[in-house]
Amino acid sequence: MATTEVILTEKIAHLGAEADVVKVKAGFARNYLIPQRKAVEITPATLKRINQLKAKRAEREARELNEAEDLARRINKLKITMELETGETGKAFGSITAADLADRIVKELGAKAELDRHKIQLDKPIKETGAHEITIKLHQDVTAKFSLMVKAKGADAAPTEGAPEEKPEGFKGKPKARHAK
Repeated sequence: MATTEVILTEKIAHLGAEADVVKVKAGFARNYLIPQRKAVEITPATLKRINQLKAKRAEREARELNEAEDLARRINKLKITMELETGETGKAFGSITAADLADRIVKELGAKAELDRHKIQLDKPIKETGAHEITIKLHQDVTAKFSLMVKAKGADAAPTEGAPEEKPEGFKGKPKARHAK
């Protein structure tokens, strides 16, 4: 397969960032990267442009780092309580996943916050009640932690066995069946 070297003009996942010179297959460069203006061919003129791209990259990386540090400060202050549906024996019927946690954190922090569920580091979904320490990797250099308290849903309002059911006021029992003859 023929390969060619191009200069990236924007960050592309699993390939590189602005100003990186990468070797890709010629068809990928010719049919996707160059027409989409995600990369440019290497020429003497584009080599001079690398300095502009490096400045753009440094600015973007600094902005991302500042945003991650700010979000980490806000997340470190969080103490979240969530309820988990459990049976009479205390066995969980569901679990709390990274997506549930991401939604809850965004809800707690407000509309400006954005959090990808893949950044939340959970080995497996949470199925136990109690206190949990959750770690979030927001950036290559920034990690945040928050406290999660998981409680059993309806544990306070569980009816006791053998307790009589409450009947609505004015209830006198089942209506008598009327048979038409």
